[in-house]
Amino acid sequence: MKPVHIQFTLFSAFYTPLILAMSKGFLKAEGLEYDWSVAPPGTSAVDAIENGEAQVIQSAPSQGFNALLKGKEPSAFHFAQINEMDGFFITARNGDQNFQWNQLEGAEVVMFKAGQPNAMFQYACHKAGIDYSQIKAITPGGAAAIDAAFREGQGEYVVQQGPYPQQLAEEKLGEVVAQVGPMIGPNAFSSLAASRQWLESEEAAAFTRGYRATRQYIQTASPKEITESISSYFPDANSEALKSCIATYQKLGCWTPHIEITPEAFEITLDVFEYVDHIAERYRYDQVCMTPPA
Repeated sequence: MKPVHIQFTLFSAFYTPLILAMSKGFLKAEGLEYDWSVAPPGTSAVDAIENGEAQVIQSAPSQGFNALLKGKEPSAFHFAQINEMDGFFITARNGDQNFQWNQLEGAEVVMFKAGQPNAMFQYACHKAGIDYSQIKAITPGGAAAIDAAFREGQGEYVVQQGPYPQQLAEEKLGEVVAQVGPMIGPNAFSSLAASRQWLESEEAAAFTRGYRATRQYIQTASPKEITESISSYFPDANSEALKSCIATYQKLGCWTPHIEITPEAFEITLDVFEYVDHIAERYRYDQVCMTPPA
């Protein structure tokens, strides 16, 4: 079989199922050789599919909307879920045991400026019954820039994926007061994607078998066991912070046993992007998603 290059659009513990497929040897057990990378800041891993640099990417079904808005077929089709729930946390600088979402109105919040993280956060605010436009958004850039800005004293709150919030808590620089995911519910949040041609290959079938095995493993493995397996991928994260992050994501239900992107979850993602006016119509499931290779 041909080697597989995997590229992440974003890299965080939120994508542990894909990281574990590598670190626990599930892909190698299927005879696959692979390497991996992270897309350069400001770019999408979809570009790596288009130019042939990667065969499998960590992405999101909403990425397909960009091509459809231009009247084109997406170059990458989403064939398996990574997370069926938003995995962002709201951290308060001073902590608040009685936090309510309406406290964000008028407050300075460090966050992503655009893209799916911002769309989901806007929709969560809508579901929480608050006015997103009343939030004083601070948008310094990507995940690392957001973390650095909060550490430097900007913002009363920060919206981040794990393990950034747990690391802040470990260092007593903030306290997690809310999760975005439960406010929205299950949806087609993040995914594995590949070209239609590659998905018909022997490598795609082997990759899918390894990934299915990973999803079964993550259902019963302890946060400690998982942390030990992926810790080398997060050299700057405290092991206790990483373990706390993993335990939270397991409990939240991000990593369900099935790998299929369900039509029901896809419909909720359409609701989100329709609300923020980022789609021209409600696209069909088969315009963006495919069933996993046999």
